[in-house]
Amino acid sequence: MNTSRPKVKRSRALGIPLTPKCVKYFEARPYPPGQHGRGRKQASDYKVRLLEKQRLRAQYDISEKQLRNAFDKASKVVGKKTGEALVADLETRLDAVVLRAGFARTIYQARQTVTHRHVVVNGRRVDRPSFRVRPGDVVAICERSRAKQPFVVAAAGAHTGERTAPYLEVRLTELEARLLRMPERAEVPVICEEQLVVEHYSR
Repeated sequence: MNTSRPKVKRSRALGIPLTPKCVKYFEARPYPPGQHGRGRKQASDYKVRLLEKQRLRAQYDISEKQLRNAFDKASKVVGKKTGEALVADLETRLDAVVLRAGFARTIYQARQTVTHRHVVVNGRRVDRPSFRVRPGDVVAICERSRAKQPFVVAAAGAHTGERTAPYLEVRLTELEARLLRMPERAEVPVICEEQLVVEHYSR
């Protein structure tokens, strides 16, 4: 089933294109959907923080509970801003690593790649998108899946584009990536004022 239309609507509501396919629709109508989309009143402080939280959730395609748990974990990290620790943690989710490595075109495709058991971590099959990859771990598309069309396309570099993740060592032709270190916030291409997310959960 093609679910591009709901994603376009969601992109407009959040103010960010959620998939490459959404970009042209979003640029044509860069305001919220609905009859009064162009004339929305100025948002309250609460609504601004809520929107930022929803943006972050949407870009990683995670549930409220998953984001809340990640925030609780990040708030305990010593020596790093909570918002930066939160983004770094989300970026080490297995589906996010699959996306950044260029093995999938969108976070939705990356999640599906993991749940359909195409991914191995250090040689062991992992089918949980929320699995956290640690520095030194090697993420790869399993041998039997590499001949499938989506991965042949990925190995040819179709999804890399302008995307760079200096915290990953990627061997694209072999569909293999190693997490070298934890990501820095400036290296992560999510559109989010993470401090507003921290303020939302800290209220």
